[in-house]
Amino acid sequence: MIDLYTFGTPNGVKASIMLEEVGLPYRAHTVNILEDEQFDPEFLKISPNNKIPAIVDSDGPDGEPISLFESGAILLYLADKTGQLIPADARGRWRVMEWLMFQMGGVGPMFGQANHFRRFAKEEVPYAIERYTTEAHRLYGVMDRRLAEYDFLAGDYSIADIACFGWVGRWEWHGIDWADLPNLHRWFETIGARPAVQRGLRVPQ
Repeated sequence: MIDLYTFGTPNGVKASIMLEEVGLPYRAHTVNILEDEQFDPEFLKISPNNKIPAIVDSDGPDGEPISLFESGAILLYLADKTGQLIPADARGRWRVMEWLMFQMGGVGPMFGQANHFRRFAKEEVPYAIERYTTEAHRLYGVMDRRLAEYDFLAGDYSIADIACFGWVGRWEWHGIDWADLPNLHRWFETIGARPAVQRGLRVPQ
């Protein structure tokens, strides 16, 4: 059994969507980051960087429990554990890895900063709004151009798509017009229609 510690953020839904997609049994535990529950000492034993999501798998690789934090690591772990949503061949695996790293190194940090300065900063900082909005739009364009050639970011549906999907779900926060990104819009609607994705988006309740 896997215990999932999460909240309804773009990173949080990565883990719940993945668990729903691969069909592993799990229990979801809400870590309310709006009330600073991520700083609870018991949670910090699992996630020392005080971030969600985190998991504890009672049946780890050696049969012993294992805990993991960082959403990208969780996606890779669950893909390897189940043999799903990552190719077995080296070329395909590395294609997934590069788009996963694209999300972790670009989409997550840049969209996150755009979210903060466009919606949550206590004072308006025009330079930061312009910088992070511009970079977010550039990254949207990278995905749209890729998806003009492929159905999914790494060719077939994979953890790379799951990683990016939750962040693209904040498109309205970034001032995006889908008319400018038809390929990405098609991808977003396709993934959003998957039953496992819809279930994962509802975790935690």
